[in-house]
Amino acid sequence: MDRQEALKLLSKYLADERMVKHCIAVGAIMRSLAGRLKEDEDLWELVGLLHDIDYDVTNRDMARHGLGAMRILEGLLPEVAVDAIASHNEHNGHAPGSLEAERLMHALRAADHASGLIVATALVMPSKKLAEVKPESLMKKFKQKDFARGVDRNRLKECELLGLSLEEFLVLSLESMKKVAGELGL
Repeated sequence: MDRQEALKLLSKYLADERMVKHCIAVGAIMRSLAGRLKEDEDLWELVGLLHDIDYDVTNRDMARHGLGAMRILEGLLPEVAVDAIASHNEHNGHAPGSLEAERLMHALRAADHASGLIVATALVMPSKKLAEVKPESLMKKFKQKDFARGVDRNRLKECELLGLSLEEFLVLSLESMKKVAGELGL
């Protein structure tokens, strides 16, 4: 599967354009993160792109989210990728079956929450554009617990399990999202 096929699959399963944009953002972060960690950039981007593919199918039920993705993606992606996608949501009871899947899961969780923090920060800027967001702003907003309450700071800090500091990861994430700013409308 390539990026275009993944985007077509997303549009088949996700009705909410904001969710599709979120998946594009997470895919961009995952691609850059894979490059930084010397992993498979195409595969990691697909994991980011497709991680929430079952949101509508599961009616956003966190007890089922990720498990529906397993059924949709089985045979379309390598098992390690499907395993990481299923386990990125800790509320469904699915644990990664290998160290490789666990590493990919931590990357995905961190990227998922980084995208939320970055989008929320962009939306409070006068231009509402990613170009205006600075790493210092992200670090400041990260520390404000009442800002972007849906962003789990502990999940974001899973980047440290991959050997990256929080600041380094946020810079990488911001630069990654700037590359797809046109697709995101930011």
